[in-house]
Amino acid sequence: MYSISFQEAALMPRERLLTQGAEQLSNQELLAILLRTGSKKESVFQISHRILSSLSKLTDLRYLSLQELQTISGIGQVKAIELQAMMELGRRIAQAETLEREQILSSQKLAQKMQQELGDKKQEHLVALYLNTQNHIIHQQTIFIGSVSRSIAEPREILHYALKHMASSLILVHNHPSGSAYPSKNDDQVTQHIKEACQMMGLTLLDHLIVAGQNYYSYREETDLL
Repeated sequence: MYSISFQEAALMPRERLLTQGAEQLSNQELLAILLRTGSKKESVFQISHRILSSLSKLTDLRYLSLQELQTISGIGQVKAIELQAMMELGRRIAQAETLEREQILSSQKLAQKMQQELGDKKQEHLVALYLNTQNHIIHQQTIFIGSVSRSIAEPREILHYALKHMASSLILVHNHPSGSAYPSKNDDQVTQHIKEACQMMGLTLLDHLIVAGQNYYSYREETDLL
């Protein structure tokens, strides 16, 4: 293990980050910075080393619950909460970067992505994906969970995020827990209603997808509504 004192162990990675950048630090050093302090028995470096050594791979850290984190000697409730918050923020940053890089080239490709997210949901989810002029997703928003017939999917909720993120177009996606991806009359109404609202705002409704298990329905592919 490390023979340096606790005070030195706590300061060294911070100093290295300042002078060399975070990318130059080891996983152990980064974790030590987040933990900040050790215990009476172990330095923060020793605790960091022990945590990382107990994992099969670094990504396993993300799946530890608050309770599991607190079973680790040297990790109390506050540190467990801070670690979970850090990991969730990292997950959201990674998700946002993926969305920014992702370009929608076909309804089938997007349907496959949304099948993974919504295919097994027990309630209907209405999701809007907002795109820039290059058809890159710049934001994904769950509009509501429940029945898509609710006030025929109020366009103000959908268009609010389009304006907020300066989108040029959008795609609606919702799931059918029944297992059938075939649209209902209400789905047709929703599509027409949102299309008209988008046109008034200078936006384009590119598609409305319905996913159900491994099946999907695309209004752009199957109808002349869009």
